[in-house]
Amino acid sequence: MGTKTGLCVALLLCAAPALSQTPQPAVVQSAGTVNGQVTDANGAAIDGAKITLTPDGDSATLEAVSGADGRFSFLSVPPGPFRLTVSAFGFAVREVSLRVAPREVLDLTPVQLTLAVGTIEVDVKSTRVEIAERQLEEQEQQRLLGVFPNFRVSYRKDAVPLDSRQKFRLTWKIVTDPVRFATVGIGAGIQYARDDYSGFGRGFEGYAKRYAALYATAFTASMISNSLLPAVFRQDPRYFYSGTGTASSRALYAVSRSVVRKGDNGRWQPDYSRILGSLASGALSNLYYPEEDRRSGRLIVENTALVIGGAALGNLFQEFLFNRLTTHAPKVGSPTAPTTRNPEP
Repeated sequence: MGTKTGLCVALLLCAAPALSQTPQPAVVQSAGTVNGQVTDANGAAIDGAKITLTPDGDSATLEAVSGADGRFSFLSVPPGPFRLTVSAFGFAVREVSLRVAPREVLDLTPVQLTLAVGTIEVDVKSTRVEIAERQLEEQEQQRLLGVFPNFRVSYRKDAVPLDSRQKFRLTWKIVTDPVRFATVGIGAGIQYARDDYSGFGRGFEGYAKRYAALYATAFTASMISNSLLPAVFRQDPRYFYSGTGTASSRALYAVSRSVVRKGDNGRWQPDYSRILGSLASGALSNLYYPEEDRRSGRLIVENTALVIGGAALGNLFQEFLFNRLTTHAPKVGSPTAPTTRNPEP
């Protein structure tokens, strides 16, 4: 009897491992993985977006939230067709249809969300400021021949208007660039050699006074015409490269931009900022020079006309030459924001 009992126990022990090896469901063995990223229309990652993966069958719905880099991942996804729904505050909901094959690792192309119609105004404004900031950072890399700053030209058809702070920043970047200090030094040297503004005298002190007066003149003109008055009149201080049409139409466009400036509303209007800024800065610059060298009212008006003429000539160079010599310039017309093309006259 004892022998039979022992034999039964031994048989049960041998069978126990086999009983524990339960076959895994086929759906688990064939599950796949879905990886993706959520971005805005400019390619920037969207953090905290909600992603829902809904199967066409009876399987449970899967949910995930995008990380700081906009990325998300679904593991153990059963094979079959799905509907991917992506939503984020301030953006329109996006749906994508996909199919997961058995044991497939599916890497989706970035899911781009666009601004929702009716989004709260402050949020839209914030987004526009952020886009303008990225475009401004891009412009600040533009240099002629890799040396001379060419920050005040936009090669983008969808450029977002700058706010007052950004207009000041762009102008400040130009007037404080090391190349600006060097060119002013050369200009002061030419004035010294010709003995212009003789009231400043000779020697190092005479050169230093000419340098200070020339830099102050350029600084005042730039800050008033490209920062202060554009903020007051809500005008954009940049030249917007055309690059399309016949040579004559582009030339007419370039020359006319010396007296016409784009408003923050996207419409072209008389360039009050440049005209009034030239008159104001010309009058103010009298304070920088000896009394015998100060400009009369007539001379200030004449110099304003020269400023406008110089702007027209500079715009022609921008339209037909500088774009070829500017480093780090974006591809002409490449979009960066979900905005419509600004109307032209």
